[in-house]
Amino acid sequence: MYNDDEHESVKPVFLKGCGIIIAIIVILVAGFLFTLGILSVINKVSPTDLLKGINNNAAQSAAPEKPGESGVTKNEKPELEEKKDSASISLQAFNDSIAKLVEDVTPSVVNIQVKVRNQNGLLSEGIGSGVIYSEDGLIITNAHVVGNAEEILVKTFDNKEYDAKLIGSNKDTDIAVVKINQGKLKKASFTSIKNVKVGEIVITVGSPFAIEQTVTMGVVSAKGREIAISNDTLPMVDLIQTDAAINPGNSGGPLINISGQVIGINTIIYSPSGASAGIGFAIPSDTAVNIANQIIKFGKAKIPYMGIEMGQNTTDIPGVFISSVQAGYPADAAGIRKYDILTKFDQEPVRSNFELLAQLLRHNVGDTVPVEIYRQNSYIELSITLVESPLTVNK
Repeated sequence: MYNDDEHESVKPVFLKGCGIIIAIIVILVAGFLFTLGILSVINKVSPTDLLKGINNNAAQSAAPEKPGESGVTKNEKPELEEKKDSASISLQAFNDSIAKLVEDVTPSVVNIQVKVRNQNGLLSEGIGSGVIYSEDGLIITNAHVVGNAEEILVKTFDNKEYDAKLIGSNKDTDIAVVKINQGKLKKASFTSIKNVKVGEIVITVGSPFAIEQTVTMGVVSAKGREIAISNDTLPMVDLIQTDAAINPGNSGGPLINISGQVIGINTIIYSPSGASAGIGFAIPSDTAVNIANQIIKFGKAKIPYMGIEMGQNTTDIPGVFISSVQAGYPADAAGIRKYDILTKFDQEPVRSNFELLAQLLRHNVGDTVPVEIYRQNSYIELSITLVESPLTVNK
């Protein structure tokens, strides 16, 4: 039988036990929260982020081990696989673009074979490359490739051979023009060095070691390089430096940007062994095209001349120090005086003698050019009309 008095005596004990359990739970929760707060302060993260980190670690600990992660390497025999498409759409597109670019450019590049009479009176053979400049057969190449040649043979990309005639050459700029009697050729496209940046991808096409239509790729390593070749020629200025492989036989061939435009004509390499060491140089298109046009028009290059002597600039004003002015020449007529500092030529800053020479080579005899000089704490604007250099006037 149910005893009311007996059950009434059990209730206080039951309620007391429940209170103790609840108190323990509250203490544990409070302790956990207090510990969580301390840890979040120590780790400088929020309690929520701390909890997420704990969950992630737990999940990683519980994750099954992947094959190969135990440190035991399976001795599996490798097999050849089918060629995979690039995982990156952009890389695949780039690869296709380069291939298409080479396909479009190679018809504008030729192989040049020459015969030169040496000091013993015997004919020796040489090789080089060239760029088709006009549809009717004008080709730009290097002066050191064809300048002294008695015989010139041009081979186009389709293996057709043509006897070529030397139109003219200029050893100071290492530019020459030859012509073949053939029409409807694919001429190359040229662009200014002003449109070229260091680090841009470039391609060379030519005949290194007589291996025709060879393609190499690299980047523009530097711009505005100067190299003195010999005492009887002007220094080569404003050269493009590239790490694209250039070897003997590449001379006269094009250096091309990724738009298929010629930015330079390959000229020399720097190499202890005589082969490519990753430092090659090209004449910028600005100079090459200007000199080529002069050769086509006059049969020779007419180098512009100001009539000044340049000295070392020891002042704080960037520019070309004028150490003397030749009477009767353009600089004298323009009002340039000894000790002036030439700071701009045709609105372009000139900071060195080489930069001034580079600017001159981009202009023609007869051009009237604005110049800026610094004299006695003032900048003065003048204009100068260029004449032909004594170096070329009697050639």
